[in-house]
Amino acid sequence: MPMDSVEGAAGLAYPPLSPAARRRRIGGVVARDLAALRRSPIRVFEIVFWPVIELVVWGYVTLFLQAQKVPFIVSALLGAVLLWQVLHRASNEVAIGFLEDIWSRNLLNVQVTPVTPAEYMTGLVLFSLTKIAAGITIMALLAYALYGFGLLTIGIGLVPFMAVLMVMGWSLAIVAISCVLRFGEGAQVIAWSLVFVFQPLAGVFYPVSVLPEALRAISAFVPATHVFEGMRAVLNGGAIPWDRLGAAAVLDVAYVALALWLYGLTLRHARTKGRLSRFGE
Repeated sequence: MPMDSVEGAAGLAYPPLSPAARRRRIGGVVARDLAALRRSPIRVFEIVFWPVIELVVWGYVTLFLQAQKVPFIVSALLGAVLLWQVLHRASNEVAIGFLEDIWSRNLLNVQVTPVTPAEYMTGLVLFSLTKIAAGITIMALLAYALYGFGLLTIGIGLVPFMAVLMVMGWSLAIVAISCVLRFGEGAQVIAWSLVFVFQPLAGVFYPVSVLPEALRAISAFVPATHVFEGMRAVLNGGAIPWDRLGAAAVLDVAYVALALWLYGLTLRHARTKGRLSRFGE
């Protein structure tokens, strides 16, 4: 490939692009998914339905606990539910965006366009961000209206808390996409379940101190662990644990690097073996 060329999604060389041209390509991926969303009431309904169901169910559990005079547990559970949705939706939305191209037999069409893998993935991530923002906003408003819980009580740390969770979720989605590229559509179950592998280790609804020692050691390498431990510390009246957030951010960088390496590896393998054409059958 010439040094002044750019590799498209199909592995073809194209002339180099300006930043503005790249933004238009990424915007095209976002606009495409947004158009599909507007034309599908079911997809719009799903953005709201599952977060609201989880909030209502866990909200009434916390009301029961509140009646038992355990107010800290109440706020900790509601905060955990809201932040868990950030991680869960970040992982699922990107993976589902990719799977929808497979289900509609559109993946091969995308791969033969000049859109690069990085541009395509960036478009999926940005579109997922809009859906996450919509879902979390609705959940936060309901949590305040129904249970009097204000997510903003976490303070300025809320922004990096959510950012760490979203980046981890996106990295897990890229790993799931890589598995589908390598093993075919039968591996799409990983897109739904991979994030739940980390739920017990992250201590979403309980402190990691209750875990066995071996699992506690593993949980230290999960970015979400530091977020949920930090959230409980803040809700218990402590200061924002910036050291934990720093450790989580470093782990996020490692997760993203590993996920992108795996994605590049499996994409090249799929091209070499002609597997991409099978997704269009």
